[in-house]
Amino acid sequence: MLGPVLLAAARSDNIRRVVSAAPVTRPVVDRFIAGERLDQAMETVRSLTGRGLEVTLDHLGEDVTDRIEALRARDAYLALAEALREAGLGVRAEMSVKLSAFGQSLPDGDDIAYEGVLRVAEAAAEAGTTVTLDMEDHTTVDSTLAILAKLRERFPATGAVLQSYLYRTEDDCRALAGEGSRVRLVKGAYKEPASVALQDKHEVDRAYVRCLRILMAGEGYPMIGSHDPRMVAIAQELARRAGRKPDEYEFQMLYGIRTAEQERLAGAGHRMRVYVPYGTDWYGYFMRRLAERPANLAFFLRSLATRG
Repeated sequence: MLGPVLLAAARSDNIRRVVSAAPVTRPVVDRFIAGERLDQAMETVRSLTGRGLEVTLDHLGEDVTDRIEALRARDAYLALAEALREAGLGVRAEMSVKLSAFGQSLPDGDDIAYEGVLRVAEAAAEAGTTVTLDMEDHTTVDSTLAILAKLRERFPATGAVLQSYLYRTEDDCRALAGEGSRVRLVKGAYKEPASVALQDKHEVDRAYVRCLRILMAGEGYPMIGSHDPRMVAIAQELARRAGRKPDEYEFQMLYGIRTAEQERLAGAGHRMRVYVPYGTDWYGYFMRRLAERPANLAFFLRSLATRG
């Protein structure tokens, strides 16, 4: 029952101020966030890739309210692309982008967001890497998929994220299961109404498997975004049945969660990509991580108790 409360808290400015000011928060946040600066994020990239893992980087930020903020988000990704190019890490690290950070919700937001992410996609290509468009709440799905389609005209490797708890997602999987399409499948981490999304965890899991079956049977490149051991095992079995080689799909997990499993999968010859967030605007991301898994919340509460 705490999940919906935490998801609502993720958008509360008052709670943001309280959590951000608590002395215990920073050490706990450091488990999930790879620093506030680009150089700290790059050090994490070097460490992870040195252990055989791959990376996708998220410069934290969303729901921007003016054009200047959107340009700042774009420029942060341009700096990231340049850092990857200089380090020669484009082949091991890509970038994840939330279009709401690029002005998607502003007047003429689709055009503003597209212009910004197009610049980032161009810079990513020069760095030898690519971009995946993160999916946010259900009100942004049509806009995000429309921008994806435009980007893929020039950059066909641009990835998409689909969320199994939305009723529409099986159809979206069918539409995006074609050759060259890269799709990260996740369960979903936003508080959504029952009119558009499944509310029961077991039903979300069943939908995840149905969607995964579609993607594995298609001609695209599935990216399994899950920490659930059952989903990891099911994905491997579906890949086997589809005759997929180890480089024809990948697993993705969040930085700081199930790190031993990440290294086990990589050591077993699977492609394993770690989602690495960094930046100063960490609050919304952090609260959603607490909401997703009771173990994350318990970790935070234990830290509060022991440090308090």
